[in-house]
Amino acid sequence: MSSVHFADNSTGWAVGNDEIIIKTTNGGTDWTPQTSGTTAGYLMSVHFADNFTGWAVGDPGRILKTTNGGTNWTNQTSGTTNWLLSVRFEDNLTGWAVGESGTILKTINGGTNWTPQTTGVTNNLRSVDIADNSTSWAVGFLGTILKTTNGGTNWTTQTSGTTNVLWSVDFTDNSTGWTVGGGGTILRTANGGTNWTLQISGTSNFLTSVHFVDINTGWVVGGAGTILKSTNSGDNWFLKSGCSVITLQFISQVTI
Repeated sequence: MSSVHFADNSTGWAVGNDEIIIKTTNGGTDWTPQTSGTTAGYLMSVHFADNFTGWAVGDPGRILKTTNGGTNWTNQTSGTTNWLLSVRFEDNLTGWAVGESGTILKTINGGTNWTPQTTGVTNNLRSVDIADNSTSWAVGFLGTILKTTNGGTNWTTQTSGTTNVLWSVDFTDNSTGWTVGGGGTILRTANGGTNWTLQISGTSNFLTSVHFVDINTGWVVGGAGTILKSTNSGDNWFLKSGCSVITLQFISQVTI
């Protein structure tokens, strides 16, 4: 599986190879396959705005939408043949998808129409996160970090200080965020990305996902069983045992 998203403590979806979509309604104890409409290709990211309305993106330009919790999925027209690697919605109407060759698409009508946005970069973008309808970040290859403060009309490049691929980005508000990626890279900003500071992860393993439940408590996962936890905004990271993990999400604080 390449991506998982929970709408609440019980209800979540995961997507992956062969356009697999599975759903749980009991916090992951049981998972039920859903029909995406095809068994070819790969879904890279899934995000739900609520328990009923969600999107999945992946292989060349693929965008799927459901309005009934995944019972039915329909194709949307993306207007691109580039792979889409991450999708994120602020609400049922406004969302972004990012992917290959600096691709950023935005919709303001739930995906009925997707509009390409100008990024000024050609590096693959691997993750997008939204602080509000105006402010978002996208990260990707060669240390790329992009930010918009006007809903994507303009995207500006931020200085990451690394050329490692950045695989995931997560913000708790308009100021504080983290991005993780190759070589055990963890970067943190406290001023909306004007400055990014390298944090000591204690690992050189590839890090694939980061999520903070509040400004202090967060987790990072990656290759070779890497699971890291911080309770002080990432000033210190503690290694947890685990298996190889690609993506994670927490609804609230839990102990692992």
